Amino acid sequence: MSRRAAIALEIRRRVRQDNAQDMGLIVENLTVTRGGVPVLERVSFTLHSGEVLVLRGPNGSGKTTLLRTLAGLQPPMEGTISLDPEAIAYGAHADGLKATLSVAENLRFWAAVHGSEDISAAVERFNLGGFLHRPAANLSAGQKRRLGLARLLVTGRPIWLLDEPTVSLDAASVGLFAEAVRDHVAAGGAALIATHIDMGLEAGILDVSPFRADPNAAPSSGGGTAFDEVLE
Repeated sequence: MSRRAAIALEIRRRVRQDNAQDMGLIVENLTVTRGGVPVLERVSFTLHSGEVLVLRGPNGSGKTTLLRTLAGLQPPMEGTISLDPEAIAYGAHADGLKATLSVAENLRFWAAVHGSEDISAAVERFNLGGFLHRPAANLSAGQKRRLGLARLLVTGRPIWLLDEPTVSLDAASVGLFAEAVRDHVAAGGAALIATHIDMGLEAGILDVSPFRADPNAAPSSGGGTAFDEVLE
């Protein structure tokens, strides 16, 4: 078996371990806010296992706010989000690294948080083997980004929510990331990615522009917050 095939097999095993069923994401009539002010209204879509959905829209249009809401970091004003919260791995602008820990220690820390010890697939996928013992503080911006993305693989979680994941990556590293996404969805995972670049992925497009809230509209008097958490 080739090294690439072995990596893909390990990714598939980790995803399926936590993804015995179709852990999709269903969003219905969602209104999200920034500083208490609605920025997107009546957002509805479904993301199934095995799918990639790319978020598009101008800067400031609400893509990050939407991802943060879906990740459970802030409540929606209205609408429902149906998912298992334990199914989500969220990758934001910050890489979430511990600067004083080495590359290997960072990955082992996050693997342990999610009940695993094996970091080999993540190391191989993102070409981190050459500096496993280097402190994260001493990595270049691109290396830090690769390490941050490698954390996704050690979580074993099936739904990836990613906010501009290719920032600071060179073309070769973008290719590594795209291959990681392909392997992830081939194994039954799913990914929602806010990005302005074409990574050559087979993906649907969700343009948030039609859902932008009217800044001159009166505040909504409806409903409040609702999370439909599908717990196994």
